[in-house]
Amino acid sequence: MYIGIDHGTTAMRFACDGTEFKISREEARGFRYQDLERLCPLSEIEGVAVCYSMGDNISAITNIRKVRNRGVISRDGAGKHIGGGTRVFDEIARSGLPAVVIPGLHRGSPTDPRFKAYSHQASPEKIGILYEATHDLGGDVVVCDASSNTVTLLASGCRIVGAFDACIFAPGTRHGALDVDAIRRVDRGESTANEAFLTAGVDYTLPPEERTEAIAMFAAMECAAMLLLNPEARVALAGSMAPAIAPGVEKLLLQKVTVYDEWCAARGLVKIARDVFRGKTGILGLPVDL
Repeated sequence: MYIGIDHGTTAMRFACDGTEFKISREEARGFRYQDLERLCPLSEIEGVAVCYSMGDNISAITNIRKVRNRGVISRDGAGKHIGGGTRVFDEIARSGLPAVVIPGLHRGSPTDPRFKAYSHQASPEKIGILYEATHDLGGDVVVCDASSNTVTLLASGCRIVGAFDACIFAPGTRHGALDVDAIRRVDRGESTANEAFLTAGVDYTLPPEERTEAIAMFAAMECAAMLLLNPEARVALAGSMAPAIAPGVEKLLLQKVTVYDEWCAARGLVKIARDVFRGKTGILGLPVDL
């Protein structure tokens, strides 16, 4: 059996073939690797794929025993730090189970060099989402993951081309890019840059009746930007906002989109674990280092 662990913004999601459970990131601070028995007996686990934070210190899907500093350059930066993801990672590392760590997309990744104008493109769990979508929809896919933040990725010919990270373009419900007002607050010392990022989503910037349509518009714009690089790609939405924004995105893009639920990343990570531990040497263009 193979297990995927999604380190999401608000929850940790654990999946095995046909079985799933989730816990909040606060609850995850008490996680023990034996909790995986909620999915299957430990003795039946053949491989685990785990995500941690931005994954910006590795460029390959890497054996957890080869990873330093949990695969990140630093815990400082854009995001909310709770401790649950750290606990889960460390428990998997000490469990002795065969496990790989999924990288994020960054300047060291094998993406289109033009995307490297920005230091970071996507966090590791988005690789799981894209892998799930390519299994369903084929190798040419745009996936927009819209929830607390919004991140959009493009695959062409089953290889990752690049991605827009949460702090670059479209807002989510909680997080978003720093606009002029946010930069001024940071310059005045009224907030840190990370605090500004964590409060740049539409829940903080727009009245309730305008929030969903705003996310739909910006999500569609990110998808349209990716379609410039692959006009034949199919479009998918994932994340907690996906069902709500799907009608607006379809209207703006003039095409149908596939909608995934909150388990998309974890299920894709299950497939990555299965394929890696069965001998696959590359996933979506990312190398494997066992």
